[in-house]
Amino acid sequence: MLQAIGAASVAELFESIPSELRLNRPLAIPPALSEIELTQHAKKLAGKNLGAETATCFLGGGAYDHFIPAVVDSLASRGEFYTSYTPYQPEVSQGNLQVMFEYETLICQLTGMDVSNASLYDGASATVEAALMCLAQNDGRRKVVVPESLHPEYRMCLKTYFQWIGAELVEVATPEGTLDLQAWTNAIDSQTACVILPQPNFFGIVEDLKPFAAAAKSAGASVVACVDAISLGILDKPSNWSADVVVAEGQSLGNPLQYGGPYLGILACREAFVRRLPGRIAGQTIDRSGKRCWVLTLQTREQHIRREKATSNICTNQGLFALRAAIYLSLLGPQGLKETALLCGQKAHYLKQQIASAPRYSIAFDGATWCEFVVRDQSGDVAGTLEYLQSKGILGGIPLGQWYPELSDCFLVAVTEKRTKCELDSYVAALKHLSVGAFVTNA
Repeated sequence: MLQAIGAASVAELFESIPSELRLNRPLAIPPALSEIELTQHAKKLAGKNLGAETATCFLGGGAYDHFIPAVVDSLASRGEFYTSYTPYQPEVSQGNLQVMFEYETLICQLTGMDVSNASLYDGASATVEAALMCLAQNDGRRKVVVPESLHPEYRMCLKTYFQWIGAELVEVATPEGTLDLQAWTNAIDSQTACVILPQPNFFGIVEDLKPFAAAAKSAGASVVACVDAISLGILDKPSNWSADVVVAEGQSLGNPLQYGGPYLGILACREAFVRRLPGRIAGQTIDRSGKRCWVLTLQTREQHIRREKATSNICTNQGLFALRAAIYLSLLGPQGLKETALLCGQKAHYLKQQIASAPRYSIAFDGATWCEFVVRDQSGDVAGTLEYLQSKGILGGIPLGQWYPELSDCFLVAVTEKRTKCELDSYVAALKHLSVGAFVTNA
């Protein structure tokens, strides 16, 4: 190989790397292992990971430990789906087109929107794409208004994009965990292209968003709803409170946590926005033999359509996760989704009540919640609380101080349908043990 490329030695291949940066010593690795030994070693290393499969998970904030029926894995791993090439190609197979069509139909039924694309990378990128759609739709307006109760990482993504396109992100404070209508109305003006309203918000609170959407509409701005897909089993469809575009993180729809991704970005909209929609829209028709078939109906922003002017790209992974979401939704149906959402809400309400009875802890915000809520550690030692819970095999929540300095004594707790009463009671018992320890220490 060296002879073929005209190099005298392997060292010559690395001459472009400064000598002080090269590794000029033997690698500190153990001797070779047999296959059996290597497998055992790898399992031992993997056993050090602490995740939803090895601990009781109360983590949320956009990624949730929901139950995934075995059928989802079984169907989604079939070779015709799992090995298919990137499904944005014009010659995409009938099987993938059918998946797109059924996924998009299910998302429209779920959200009340007219059209859906066949998915984006995750909830954050879907939120950005929705804002870009509205900026283009409302040409000349360069302002997007969001509450601080929108997922902080979604807001960070918006800021990253906006710094290069001359758009302004206005954030409305939510010191009580919910929006104030007067403050919200004051932030909206004739330059506002759209507002983004989360339901439930990042703190888990469910708000009546109709007056906030109406305030945006009266100023001529579009309304983007950022929702939890599972919650739509019991909460009102965004179309019913005047949303023009709906975005969501689709991980909860049959996709595993898998260390934070890849995930699934849901994006649906009213028909008036369809020409601004990224991704692919599949349609159903009949072929010349009169048989039902599927076609790529519209792709307005893709690489092979707009070449160097393209503003969207979709990869095979997103097709696979959209497939999983379609299988999951079709398995549960409206009643199954409703029951799942109710279980999440009921179990979260039970845990919320029990935590409120622990002397050292309180619920940070008033207001109705669904599957998440914010707990305040009155000692201020959130890190200590979460570390203790982890030592008991409990992933207890997400510290909020990393995004909200004023909430450095708070953490976000999520409860899904998978959590049992025994697990909920064990969580509370661990907190009460800490409460007693803190009381004795203070005494």
